[in-house]
Amino acid sequence: MLHVKPEQSQLCEAALIKRVKSGDQAAYTLLCELHIKRVYGICLRLLADQSHAEDAAQEVFVQVWHKVAQFDGRSQFSTWLYSVASNVAINYLRKQKNWLQKVVSIEHSGMDEQSVNDCKGLNGLDKLIVRLPERARMVFVLFAIEGYRHEEIAEQLGMAVGSSKSQYHRARLLLQEWYKNE
Repeated sequence: MLHVKPEQSQLCEAALIKRVKSGDQAAYTLLCELHIKRVYGICLRLLADQSHAEDAAQEVFVQVWHKVAQFDGRSQFSTWLYSVASNVAINYLRKQKNWLQKVVSIEHSGMDEQSVNDCKGLNGLDKLIVRLPERARMVFVLFAIEGYRHEEIAEQLGMAVGSSKSQYHRARLLLQEWYKNE
């Protein structure tokens, strides 16, 4: 197996990005393959639904193709990409929620246990995260996994900073309780 040092990997990725910016579809395909698992994981954790996560992940890469020229290289490409993925998943959820609220008024919680068990690609903590209620799940994923600050989460989700902290606390308590019972 070929071993690549992290700095070499970043140089390879930088070359791929340059090729993608010039319209090279083969380079775009390689770039997608490098990041698809992580992008899908972010979408699945935020949306707690396999088919929605697949749709959102696909939308992420469509946006990347159209917006890659906006990537200026001041941060790592993965940081920019995962931010795009988070935004797409949150917007996808908002669109779905608006439609669902017109039909039925419910507080959406995460996946039920049967759906979690049927879902391929989920293990460990992810199986518990996708069961969380929507707001708690989104705050937990953005704060604990993606590294956003509560101020950023509050702005992104349209809530108060205190609500973000409260939802994070709620998520942690539920996860701890469920983990004890596993």
